[in-house]
Amino acid sequence: MARRTTRSTTFARRAVRHDRHGRSERSAATGPHLDPLKNRIDTFDMTVAAAADFLRSAWPDDLANVRYEVGAMPLGILPDGTVPRWWTSASERRIVLYRLPIQRMSKLHRDDELHQRMMIESCVFRATAELIGKDPWDLGPDRFHF
Repeated sequence: MARRTTRSTTFARRAVRHDRHGRSERSAATGPHLDPLKNRIDTFDMTVAAAADFLRSAWPDDLANVRYEVGAMPLGILPDGTVPRWWTSASERRIVLYRLPIQRMSKLHRDDELHQRMMIESCVFRATAELIGKDPWDLGPDRFHF
């Protein structure tokens, strides 16, 4: 009678550093000697925050409790068929800037980092002006005089 070989029912436990596919953890894309990678979302958020900080310092009374938020996309389109770039609510003291319409639907004559930042800042200025009832050019008069 031939002896049957059976597989062992005990399995060797893999080290915790492996994922479920047996691969080891991946290291960061950049090492400690390199700057972290910049992406469009972080750049958009930082540009909105910088413009909002400038406006708050220039108009502290009018923008005392205004919240600036970033959303990906608006829930719908405007009655004229356009996609809104921002939404404001005077009762809630809230401004929501929509990242995807601002980044993808803006017609820039030069699509570089500077012009993209300028487009984002102009949307922050126009949304803020809409909220507090002022002209966007009046919000930062010293900023645009050369």
